[in-house]
Amino acid sequence: MLEFGFFAAVRGSHGPIAIEMMTVKEQNPLKLDVTLEIGAPVELVFSAFFDAPALGAWQGTSRSIAVPRLLGPYVLEWPASVERDEVLGRMGGIFRATVMHIEPNDHLFLADAFWLPPDGGPLGPLAVQVTFTPTATSDAVRSTLVRVVITGFDEGVRWKRYLGLATTQWQRGLNVLKLLLER
Repeated sequence: MLEFGFFAAVRGSHGPIAIEMMTVKEQNPLKLDVTLEIGAPVELVFSAFFDAPALGAWQGTSRSIAVPRLLGPYVLEWPASVERDEVLGRMGGIFRATVMHIEPNDHLFLADAFWLPPDGGPLGPLAVQVTFTPTATSDAVRSTLVRVVITGFDEGVRWKRYLGLATTQWQRGLNVLKLLLER
């Protein structure tokens, strides 16, 4: 949410007085926000976001280059689907971003993120924030609360369709990761 305050200075009997004239708030409801608790230590969950075999297992990627360091590339590739979405065309393609901030086992921030679908133009830029919060279950088992927030979506038809599909895919992917790490 962005908030802007506009002020005017008026002269009172004891000098200038600042009076707030208007406040404008802008809130973009078009964002992906998915949270899931995974019954595994934070170190294991965090590493699954960068390990190529793990990404293949829970994200269904065919290839990935994800380097957990400042300015590291974060590139995931999926095979193109046979089916076509009526708005976006075939699913799959490439998601690419740059790691702009990273604290291992705590959070990562990806900027300049784009989805490059097999058909049609790219969607982006997006910003991706993933947080990893260590928690414990009632029986003292170490677990991790994972939250994924993606912002930068536009009001267009393609953007809204992509937001819906991406939300479903992140929910599905995190649930697969949960199943894999909790066995």
